[in-house]
Amino acid sequence: MTLKDIALRNIRRRKAKAGFVLAGLLIAVSTAVALLGLIEAMNRDIQQKLEEYGANILILPRTENLSLTYGGLSLGPVSFEMQEIRQADLVRVKAIKNAANVAAMGPTVLGAVEIKKRKVLLAGVDFQATKILKPWWKIGGTVPNAFDVLLGSEAARILSLKTGDHFKVNSSELHVSSILAPTGSQDDHLVFARLDTAQSLLRKEGRVSMVEVAALCNACPIEAMVSQISNALPDTKVMAIQQVVQSRMETLDHFRKFSYGVALVLILVGSLVVLVTMMGSVRERTAEIGIFRAMGFRRSHVIRIVLLEAGIISALAGVLGYLIGFGSTKVALPFFTGSNGIGVIFDPLLAAAAFAAAVVMGLASSVYPALLAARIDPSDALRTL
Repeated sequence: MTLKDIALRNIRRRKAKAGFVLAGLLIAVSTAVALLGLIEAMNRDIQQKLEEYGANILILPRTENLSLTYGGLSLGPVSFEMQEIRQADLVRVKAIKNAANVAAMGPTVLGAVEIKKRKVLLAGVDFQATKILKPWWKIGGTVPNAFDVLLGSEAARILSLKTGDHFKVNSSELHVSSILAPTGSQDDHLVFARLDTAQSLLRKEGRVSMVEVAALCNACPIEAMVSQISNALPDTKVMAIQQVVQSRMETLDHFRKFSYGVALVLILVGSLVVLVTMMGSVRERTAEIGIFRAMGFRRSHVIRIVLLEAGIISALAGVLGYLIGFGSTKVALPFFTGSNGIGVIFDPLLAAAAFAAAVVMGLASSVYPALLAARIDPSDALRTL
């Protein structure tokens, strides 16, 4: 009979004690797995929702400004040597270190035009990029093609234009293909056209007034991307919309810290349950251990028997704990995210960590009881029979 056989028989004979140790480890592991899995799924959901805010980095032409402000009265800034951004230079952004984190880049050209004897701001944009940069847009009509325009809701009202109407700008006839639903922003007052169309109408071929960038920065610091873009485009001013970016990063960080803290508490509680249970088990088996020692078992053999019992139970708790935690995450996730769009992904790293944590918890908590069992004197133990 091997030490492994003895350990297995002891587990079968003392099902209540083994079940209590298993329950303690199982609760700790499954709860930690469910919490960590839930937090990661919620992080993905939060990141996806935060991406709906659109652009979070702005690239502007570098200017030298003097502010005309005195005594609380502002007369506006004075700009010197303002140069628009060359569209061809934007290719450099695709070569920065964190280029993979750029979800979309939308160059924009701006200029004033006259429509029906009214001065209106014309914006040339990349309508493919606006799907990511401005996901809140609701276009009532078709996306503009060449010499089509998209009118902001206020611009359409003031100019008395509707979908299908035509008007002229600088001797070029334009067609209203769609009207933008009210957004509550400056977009309501603009006239949007394709970038190349607006550049032609404004005589700004190959130049843009600003560039909006949507950066996915769950795995990279936003400051690093701003610095990299600044180095790639030295003649521009690159700014991060800090409110959106910082709230995103801080929210994700707070969720992670909370989950790690709760997981640590659960591990400590589970370890304490194992320690107390194994101590009680050793005290109940004083006579049995004394017989083993009288038969010639060494102290190391006794320690190995106790640790084998703990290891077998812990390994079982690790496997069952991950499965229960994974299932609990799938059940609880819709109540926290409010949608079924974010699924629970099998994480082999989390599964391995759960198994390893259960085994380490069980063995570490059983070391002291095992040492106590090994120190039992055979003659004293046999007197208790």
